[in-house]
Amino acid sequence: MHSTEKNLKNDGAGKARRLIRLFLSTLYISAFTFGGGFVIVTLLKRKFVDEYHWIEEDEMLDITAMAQSSPGAIAVNAGMLVGWKVAGLPGMITAVLGTVIPPLVILSVLSFFYAAFSSNRYVILFLQGMKAGVAAVLVDVVLTLGAKVIKEKNVFYDLITVAAFVLAFFTDINVVLIILGAALIGTVYALIVKAKKKEEKTE
Repeated sequence: MHSTEKNLKNDGAGKARRLIRLFLSTLYISAFTFGGGFVIVTLLKRKFVDEYHWIEEDEMLDITAMAQSSPGAIAVNAGMLVGWKVAGLPGMITAVLGTVIPPLVILSVLSFFYAAFSSNRYVILFLQGMKAGVAAVLVDVVLTLGAKVIKEKNVFYDLITVAAFVLAFFTDINVVLIILGAALIGTVYALIVKAKKKEEKTE
């Protein structure tokens, strides 16, 4: 009985430590990341896939797709899904708090000094420099996640990727519509493949 209670305590302590690490990680990433949701997604991957090994790379790719396809900020959506995967509902709440607190605090402070910041030459130069860094991180996102899709060696997914890029880059079609269209096509394709595999098994 004592050993069972001890295991339960250790299990509870382990969950608590994981939640603390989850909160501190998302808080740190959100506080020191510039450039929007895709940049945060990259850092979430490095932290929870490469460093902690809490999430598989395939799952992170799915999380990125769902975060982008769902309404709301990509960073919050991704943090929510990562938290859910890591520790269920408590993890989701913890990750959302860690992701939301830094921008709320920073923007609240900046709002009082916006007039001075917006016309300051050094602040403008600083922001221009950050744009270059953000561009590099976004390229890293494309190469990392895109390489995962290419490794699957599925011609259909490759065609969807190319078609989505062409539509987004060379046309005025809303990116949201492109993403939803790609998601719909991918869902139909997955259902067809699943049905074919089921038929093959029955035969």
